[in-house]
Amino acid sequence: MSPKPTSITPYRDGPLIVRGPVELRTQEGRLIDPGREVFALCRCGKSRQMPFCDSSHKLAQFSASSGPKR
Repeated sequence: MSPKPTSITPYRDGPLIVRGPVELRTQEGRLIDPGREVFALCRCGKSRQMPFCDSSHKLAQFSASSGPKR
């Protein structure tokens, strides 16, 4: 049985939810351990736990669609 592929789902007005195994690195190449297999990446730029979401998007009133603009 093959493992499920990794998925990244953008949530409307919120973070990117990452599900599955992934290697996350800094721009210098250092490994970032998310500590779990499902985690949220910040899209608003206001998180105090970058690159992870801490729900700051709610206070910042961040607005973004969950898919491409048409």
